[in-house]
Amino acid sequence: MLISNRVKNLHPYVPGEQPKDRVYVKLNANENPYPPCPQVSAALSDFINKSPEKLGLYPDPDSLKLHAAIADMLNKTGGVLSRCSISPDGEVSPAPEDKLPFTVTPDMIYSGNGSDEVLSFVFYAFFDSGKSFVMPEFTYSFYPVYAGFYDIPMDTVPLKEDWSLNVDEMLSRASKNKGGIIFANPNAPTGLSLSRAQVRDMLLKADKDEIFIVDEAYVDFGGESCIPLLNEFKNLLIVRTFSKSLCGAGQRLGYIVASPELVNIVTTVKNSVNHFPIDALAQVSGKAACDNPAYYVECAKKVCQARDSFYNFLKTSGFYVVKSDTNFLFVKHPQISGEELYKAVKQEGILIRHFNTPGIEEFVRITVGTQEQMQALKEVFEKILRSR
Repeated sequence: MLISNRVKNLHPYVPGEQPKDRVYVKLNANENPYPPCPQVSAALSDFINKSPEKLGLYPDPDSLKLHAAIADMLNKTGGVLSRCSISPDGEVSPAPEDKLPFTVTPDMIYSGNGSDEVLSFVFYAFFDSGKSFVMPEFTYSFYPVYAGFYDIPMDTVPLKEDWSLNVDEMLSRASKNKGGIIFANPNAPTGLSLSRAQVRDMLLKADKDEIFIVDEAYVDFGGESCIPLLNEFKNLLIVRTFSKSLCGAGQRLGYIVASPELVNIVTTVKNSVNHFPIDALAQVSGKAACDNPAYYVECAKKVCQARDSFYNFLKTSGFYVVKSDTNFLFVKHPQISGEELYKAVKQEGILIRHFNTPGIEEFVRITVGTQEQMQALKEVFEKILRSR
């Protein structure tokens, strides 16, 4: 047999549909509808035009300038862009409740080729094949993929009827398993989040010797970042990404914020696999994005405004929709199946996400686009409802 049993048992992640046959309005992959700030394009142009020889050299394996820029951005914003304020001279300030009680330093940052690669190294570093880690039943669907890839047993906890995390049951199982916890906050695909106080209460009850991972891919759209808890809990590791609020899905940049000790462990894993995971252009563009947080604060606020407006439209139109702290909405209709709704919208030139997963197969997930894109989707939904 040419292939190993490990490969035969893999169940790869299925991303949002990437159309090839026609041009669609893409509201199915939780991408940001806005481009990166102009300074990103300028930085890339300068790098290529002024230093083309650097494309023939290996990049900084430790991404030191990028890590310093990420740390500076987090200190300025408190880790939640949509709740920041911008002064007349363009300075960004965090909401009072998000102001960090300490300074994030570059040695608390590890970056990788998208948060998916970061998660891969985190799984390898902290979850053990002899112990089950705990995760919600419905959450980011790459977690089970990595569990299978690294042969790590997982213990999935059903969500509550309102689609929120069953925190007590997660803690109970984690106490028995001794294998750690991971969840997205806000969660995907539901869009609900735990408050910082709720996560702190979980950490107080959790085993201090087991890893506690919070995936904050969507927190910039209205959740509460757990970065302020890092001084208090050394087993806390936070995963974040450039793909959502930093308009950078094409950059493939993700990072963790954690104690220097945990960062060093993940770095050891990285250096055992690929010493140069982030290319030179991604490092340049990532730094430029972090150096200009005001632009991304404004983008996050626009996404939140469009989300809340569309949420109200759905509620008044007879849809069941979960209140969201993310850049997407988790939606179903009592008389239209999830698959039927997805197909009808696609026929009109717009892509939304339908899951065939048992338990959520009646739902679609709608990425929040620009006001114009959401208006177009609203008109499509109204057309579908009129035809019934």
